[in-house]
Amino acid sequence: MLWLAGRIVRPLSAAAFCGLLWLGSQALMPVVIREAIDDGLVPGDMHTVLLWSAVLLGLGVVQAVSGTVRRRLNMYISLSAGFRTVQLVVGHANRLGASLERRVDDGELVSVGTSDMTTIGNAFDIVGRTAGAVVSVVLVAVVLLEQSATLGMLLIVALPAIILTMGYTLRPLHRRQEAYRDLQGELTSRLTDVVAGLRVLRGVGGETSFARSYRERSQRVRASGSRVAGAEALIRGAQVLLPGLLVGAVTWIGARAALSGSVTAGELVAFYAYAAFLVEPLGIFTETADRFARAHVAARRAIAVLALPVESAKGTDAHPVPAGTRELIDEHSGLAVAPGTFLVVVVPSADGARLADRLGGYTEAPVTYGGLPLAGLPAEEVRRRILVVDNRSRLFRGPLRSALDPHGAADDTAIAAALEAAVAEDVVEGLPDGLDTRVTADGRRFSGGQRQRLVLARAVLADPDVLVVVDPTSAVDAHTEDAIGRRLRAARAGRTTVLISSSPLLLDRADRVAFLRDGRVAATGTHRDLLAARADYRLVIQRETGEDPAGNASSTSLASRGSTE
Repeated sequence: MLWLAGRIVRPLSAAAFCGLLWLGSQALMPVVIREAIDDGLVPGDMHTVLLWSAVLLGLGVVQAVSGTVRRRLNMYISLSAGFRTVQLVVGHANRLGASLERRVDDGELVSVGTSDMTTIGNAFDIVGRTAGAVVSVVLVAVVLLEQSATLGMLLIVALPAIILTMGYTLRPLHRRQEAYRDLQGELTSRLTDVVAGLRVLRGVGGETSFARSYRERSQRVRASGSRVAGAEALIRGAQVLLPGLLVGAVTWIGARAALSGSVTAGELVAFYAYAAFLVEPLGIFTETADRFARAHVAARRAIAVLALPVESAKGTDAHPVPAGTRELIDEHSGLAVAPGTFLVVVVPSADGARLADRLGGYTEAPVTYGGLPLAGLPAEEVRRRILVVDNRSRLFRGPLRSALDPHGAADDTAIAAALEAAVAEDVVEGLPDGLDTRVTADGRRFSGGQRQRLVLARAVLADPDVLVVVDPTSAVDAHTEDAIGRRLRAARAGRTTVLISSSPLLLDRADRVAFLRDGRVAATGTHRDLLAARADYRLVIQRETGEDPAGNASSTSLASRGSTE
């Protein structure tokens, strides 16, 4: 919060000054009315009445102008604070890279970028009014002490008592808001999961059970929101009751003083005007406490994301990446990837993503490239030379050409060659505008198999020294899978390609197969040699693909894979 305030200190100061003019001009109005009554109306001096009326008009103009400017500044401050919060979180999310998905729920990030940014912005929105309220209350206290010691002391004692009472009512609100925010984040995460997996849910008939689960979670959020509303209702009631009691007390004391002749008629009117005026700054104090309590909850969520350490930080004095294709070695598993080979790694699916992250330098792991520790190499060079593609890869909104070639460095011939290597040319041919067709968010217009092939085409077009792909054919039919294995090997000739898959069609195309068991390389060789020599290898292939130990794929397996296209 302090960092954000430092970034917008000038508009904050301007808003505070305008808030001072806005409420300060209102605080001076009862004084002007008192002078107009006592010095003008009572003795019948219309010249004095007109003079003070002009002063009152001037205060009204100052109030209107300062209020308008203050409101515009507050809107700028609110939006600036909110979007700066999003920029911080998104920037840190980019630095977290592949580790983000494992450490933060999607719903948590969505909540930070929607409700939390608005809540934090609202806390800064009220700063100008709060500054004006503080100054105006001090000004009113001074004026009342000058006119009536009793009323001045009443104000000095009553205001802190009211503020403390309001602060006490904010405690349960703070706790309930935090619980509500937790449930809201969980519900948002649930919703994003359901939306992302809707195609799968429909395929297995799971919509009803997930809808029931979402409805139950939604009702818990509603009940928590009702508890928050109950605490807010108590605060709103106190906002009206406590200042109202103060108004009544000031009016009663002023009326008795007027009856005894110790105050003039103008002073009695001023007393009542001040009592009515104090309702607004007291309400501002309460609203300030409420908004900052909410912002505190939201800021803790944003800070929780910002506090996540970046797992793989490259040193500023890192060595340059060696030129050309080099050997990539994962010491954790004992996997050695020779330069220029087409390697397929058979590993349980849960370990496959972790292996890919290690090979791509996304985690602090003992991996070397060209004999140099990958964690010590410049991050930009590592990303340019070693590209990791998994099933979490996305197609972004915009023309398909930009989705395949984000840097705009490839011509149509290169793009066509990459599409052919990924067996995705038919996808583009079926589009109304070809490569200029606009892609919706995450390529929703494409099937799972089509998206998978387009993502693979984008990776081939990038032409990295080392390409690591996790399950590149899990959503395509057997015929397309065989074509991908054949064409991808030809397109990547002379480059290092690592496929993490248990598909016999891809394994049969590999120069070499590495079989990992319990996280370590258990055997290497060709697919057929491993089938003949290792029973555990045959069992893994059978379990992952539905084949018999001899390597013959069942018709059920092939049909089920083809249905995802």
